Amino acid sequence: MDIGIIGGTGPAGRGLGLRLAAAGMSVAIGSRDPARAAGVVDEMAARWAGRLGGSLSGVGNVEATGGKLVVLATPWDAAVRTVAELGDRLEGKVLVSMANALVREGQEMVPLFHPRGSVAAAVQAAAPGAKVAAAFHHLPAREMADLDSGLVADVLVCADDPEATGETMSLVERIEGLRPLDAGSLSQAAAIEAFTAVCVTLNIRHRAHSTLKLAGI
Repeated sequence: MDIGIIGGTGPAGRGLGLRLAAAGMSVAIGSRDPARAAGVVDEMAARWAGRLGGSLSGVGNVEATGGKLVVLATPWDAAVRTVAELGDRLEGKVLVSMANALVREGQEMVPLFHPRGSVAAAVQAAAPGAKVAAAFHHLPAREMADLDSGLVADVLVCADDPEATGETMSLVERIEGLRPLDAGSLSQAAAIEAFTAVCVTLNIRHRAHSTLKLAGI
């Protein structure tokens, strides 16, 4: 497979997997429950039959680590535990963290700050042999999961390893409507993750599905 998505049955993982398969890639949607992953893939394939240039398969999270590049799409509070359980299977892999630590307070989303600064930094600490990048934080899951949404957005990518940056940016470029921007080292992930709270709050207040698009670059 080209891409494995750990915890890919949630809204974010589904949307990303669909877009990658539409771009012609072979994508494995992973889950703790392989039967659930298979069911999710069947639903997606039935809805978008004829629109997928690549392929989707439903597998366990362990099998999803077999991708050439692996995406971590679990809820933020399960990210570190999940990565730790997978252990050496992520050694040497480019591992893309897309989690945001957020909680809802009334009509606003509020960021939670991890002791290590960001979820991505905590994932790197839990998988020191992996090449961790942070990306895909500001994309609305509902729009990602709709190939007719006309999604256009910039995707901020940060990593300490040049290969992780390059491979992740190349992945973003494969998805129609998305532009990758190199946002620097993994230390930037704290600000990138936290800003997602602003994006989601705007969408709640304005009943919208807005995306991030930076001018002047």
